[in-house]
Amino acid sequence: MTQPAISLHLKLLEEAAGMPLTRKQGRNIQMTAAGEVLAGYAERLLTLWEEAGDEIAALKGVTSGTLRIGAVMTAEHLLPAMLVRFTTGRPHVRIKLQVGSRPEVIGMLSRNEIDLAIMGTPPREFPTHAARFARHPMAFFVAPTHPLLTKKDLALSDLADYNLLVRERGSGTRTAIERLFSTAGLPLSIGSELSSNEAIKRMTAAGLGVAFLSLHACTLELKNWLLTPLPVPGMSVQADWHVIHKIDRPMPTVAASFQEFIVQHGQEVISEELESLA
Repeated sequence: MTQPAISLHLKLLEEAAGMPLTRKQGRNIQMTAAGEVLAGYAERLLTLWEEAGDEIAALKGVTSGTLRIGAVMTAEHLLPAMLVRFTTGRPHVRIKLQVGSRPEVIGMLSRNEIDLAIMGTPPREFPTHAARFARHPMAFFVAPTHPLLTKKDLALSDLADYNLLVRERGSGTRTAIERLFSTAGLPLSIGSELSSNEAIKRMTAAGLGVAFLSLHACTLELKNWLLTPLPVPGMSVQADWHVIHKIDRPMPTVAASFQEFIVQHGQEVISEELESLA
């Protein structure tokens, strides 16, 4: 559209609303409070229109639309292979993937910014349906030259003498390591707390400590020999991956199709990725 045409449509909208929708701020144009309200409804209308088109396409046997999915940081490394497998043969599916901390992903789901969430423990803040689709193994990792790799009869208590790198409180891996040490009757001595898996991996690869992370989050580092699992006898920490949606919100067809796919094939795809490390 040309600028005059846009200005005309905006003027008609303002006449219908009975209030200014924009205001000039220097050389820029900003929305007024009324403009913000109308823009919010416009976005919802456009989303509904898109969903209607997707549902009509589904009646024709075509899976289409935008798959709006959120994932916690630890899950971002296991999703690409599944999304590739899912979209193969479904050329009309678009992907909108948002990655964040657990509270961020829960917030996106609560505000209906995403249709599906991938995380370990389902949220308790509001009613959801959670379907388990894969196991979630976790382990300690060190740089290939770390002295702990040469220690005989390694025990969990030996890690207290080294810089233990962990995620922030509230994350799934942090909860898992707290439970691990509590079950063993040992105090958890945290060396560094970071809110990013990437930061933890880089510091660990540089020899600055011992990381506790999901095995799925370290596939590239393991393939390139940047990190090595630390063989702590008797230590087996596994949780479940869940695909989650809100109970009170109908799922678009494309989201329902992906949920069915990931429940049926998620473990298979992940196992293939892990086997490639052997």
